[in-house]
Amino acid sequence: MSLDWTALGQVTAVSLGVTVAVVVVFALGVLGLARYEGACEEGGTSGVGVAQAGLCFLACAAVVAYGIYLIVPQFH
Repeated sequence: MSLDWTALGQVTAVSLGVTVAVVVVFALGVLGLARYEGACEEGGTSGVGVAQAGLCFLACAAVVAYGIYLIVPQFH
């Protein structure tokens, strides 16, 4: 049995990169919610914070849905 170490390294690198990207995008979504709540406490509204949070959380959900699509063979 032989192991393709290059392919294993590529899979590891891509997995690590996507994981870090999803965590950063999720953190930006939480930041957007915090901005919105901060603006509400000051008596104003921040549509930018809500839009930022919505887009970030939507992007995270899309990545998770794509991962599930790749894993479950009935979806192909």
